[in-house]
Amino acid sequence: MHVFYTPDIDTRYELPEEEAAHCIRVLRLAVGDEIMLTDGKGYFYKAEIDSISGKRCSFSILEKNRQEPLWKGHLHLAMAPTKNMERTEWFVEKATEIGVDEISFLNCRFSERKVIKLERVEKIVVSAVKQSLKARKPQVNEMIPFEKFVKMSFSGDKFIAHCNPGEKELLKDCLCDANDALVLIGPEGDFSPEEVSLAMENGFRPISLGSSRLRTETAALVACHLMNLFHQN
Repeated sequence: MHVFYTPDIDTRYELPEEEAAHCIRVLRLAVGDEIMLTDGKGYFYKAEIDSISGKRCSFSILEKNRQEPLWKGHLHLAMAPTKNMERTEWFVEKATEIGVDEISFLNCRFSERKVIKLERVEKIVVSAVKQSLKARKPQVNEMIPFEKFVKMSFSGDKFIAHCNPGEKELLKDCLCDANDALVLIGPEGDFSPEEVSLAMENGFRPISLGSSRLRTETAALVACHLMNLFHQN
């Protein structure tokens, strides 16, 4: 059954414009057809199309089902976006499929990209949520300066992955499935020594993702996968 994203379902029994266009023009669904909806907040809805008028498509809800959380706690991945935005978008898609609660973008000293188009990233996230049959949509945040981000409050375990010299534990040995987790991933040029020091001063533990040399988006996905595995219900 086709899944559509309907974040305003509590107040509006009508598909958003883009979802309606896909339903009517691409899938050519008709009045009486059953569809599946998700609000991105933990619920799936079984619905029936009851009206199509121009670009508008309304529905009636037949069933409401809560999807139990698939992992424990709040999983947050913060990364410096890559110069080639397609690689960052690939990460966002795959991280959403695997499972994550929040994605942030960092503007670091050695960042190769200073601007992102959040609207496009949101569309990729929504598509991945529907494709992977998840009822919860990750929160995606605007790019933020590294110095500001590491000083923000976070109640769980905080880690920074970097390649600078110094003692580091493997992320897989640090995670606790009872705690929220936040991992920072730097740009291709890595975090600067000053950034690593600042993060540690604000409670971040330095970690390694293993002995392989990883691209930014690969490192981010590895960290996301490890967090998800350790926190699965």
